Amino acid sequence: MSEPSEAWQRHALLSPQEMAEADRLTIAGGIPGGVLMENAGRAVADAVARRWPRRPVLVLCGPGNNGGDGFVAARILAERGWPVRLLFLGERAALKGDAAAAAGRWEGPVEALDETSLADTVLDGAALVVDALFGAGLARPIGGTLGAVIAALNARAVPVVAVDVPSGVDGATGEVRGCAPLASLTVTFFRRKPGHLLLPGRLHCGEVLVASIGIPAAVLDRVRPVVAANHPDWWRHAFPLPGPSSHKYTRGHALVAGGAVMTGAARLAARAAARLGAGLVTVAVPQAVFSIYAAALTGVIVQPVSGGGAGNAIDGFRELLADPRRNAVLIGPGAGTGPATREKALAILESGKRAVFDADALTVFADDPQALFSAIRSAKTPTPVLTPHEGEFSRLFDRSGSKLERAHRAAQASGAVILLKGSDTVIAAPDGRAAVNDGAPAELATAGSGDVLAGMVVGLLAQGMPAFEAAAAAVWLHADAASRIGPGLVAEDLIEKMPATLAALKGRASRPGQA
Repeated sequence: MSEPSEAWQRHALLSPQEMAEADRLTIAGGIPGGVLMENAGRAVADAVARRWPRRPVLVLCGPGNNGGDGFVAARILAERGWPVRLLFLGERAALKGDAAAAAGRWEGPVEALDETSLADTVLDGAALVVDALFGAGLARPIGGTLGAVIAALNARAVPVVAVDVPSGVDGATGEVRGCAPLASLTVTFFRRKPGHLLLPGRLHCGEVLVASIGIPAAVLDRVRPVVAANHPDWWRHAFPLPGPSSHKYTRGHALVAGGAVMTGAARLAARAAARLGAGLVTVAVPQAVFSIYAAALTGVIVQPVSGGGAGNAIDGFRELLADPRRNAVLIGPGAGTGPATREKALAILESGKRAVFDADALTVFADDPQALFSAIRSAKTPTPVLTPHEGEFSRLFDRSGSKLERAHRAAQASGAVILLKGSDTVIAAPDGRAAVNDGAPAELATAGSGDVLAGMVVGLLAQGMPAFEAAAAAVWLHADAASRIGPGLVAEDLIEKMPATLAALKGRASRPGQA
């Protein structure tokens, strides 16, 4: 991985281990841990006071530093006149270090939260709950009495403010260990964690507020985070916006392999590639369906490809690949799962073109994924992009572990950029970088939206954008366009809405750092 940019660090997602290292480096640099804890608890109290009128607050504190933050928040709210009730999980005498000091400054009563506690009694009178039980590094499932308290809390729909992450959410993976509160607000510190964006954890976080507590950004030069939230700040510099000297031949020529049955898929992809700025787009189609494509596409070249026997089925396609002006290729949408798709995919890698493999072009390697991976690694070609949904991913890769872990491993195993689709799309590169996208609305779950996305990626590759950045940019733009459409979205709408999304992106270019 190259040196991380300031923009990458600004949107970094820190694992619990990386956050602990950031804390350690800060303390070693002269800022006491107690100051960080005081600042964290104050940030929680401030967030509560800004969002809700004064009301009875129940603060649930755990036995670690997360609980220490809770003691600070409870003290500050009480000093401001809020009615505060505090329950502690564990033995108070067992608290150590900064957490013990924070608990010592709390002057109110401390009730026990243990196996004798009754869930309904615990919550009696609470109009708002601060969850400071466990932080992002929880390693065991929540159950028993505490599980019952959380279940009762969710059933009552009392507003919950989570400290760092809702207790039970794994900050590294987004997994829910046993159960977790459904927070209205999560206050985290310095940087978000992957679990704030990945499902199902994201569904428990509510609004996520990142509070500054005194950790300097410079510590990230030593932490060197490899995961970031997907954001234009860190890929916009590579985005191929046209300039005064641009013309169609300087903006690349994308080739899309079209199929004979699901003709709409390749047509959507081709139009998306053109909309994203590829100077020329050609769709290579079987001779028998040429008229279908030609009647439906304007501004896109439709090239009939002859050949039907086993020996010459892809000869015409190879001839198209031989033209050096066609510099990026997409295969998969509506391509079919026959041997011709497999042969074309391998021919693309042999050609040295920039490439996107989607849908059927992934499924045809299900019986021998290593054939694809070996071809990628031996090809004299830029890093390709694979764009599987979960079903296609499972045909090629190990599905154990979290989504982020799986995408990381897949990128390493294949030598390709992996764009693992979903509401929490993960983009992972072979060099170890990964990005998590959290802005995709549910309306994208419709036929053809993936074909549009694949076309967007190849359109950016044709213009020279690096593979990881192109995949991330396409995912972000795809989600942004969808959010502008809303309910009733169909795939064609994404292409029509793209000019507004691109105009907004261009406007951001003069305002770097805009959220």
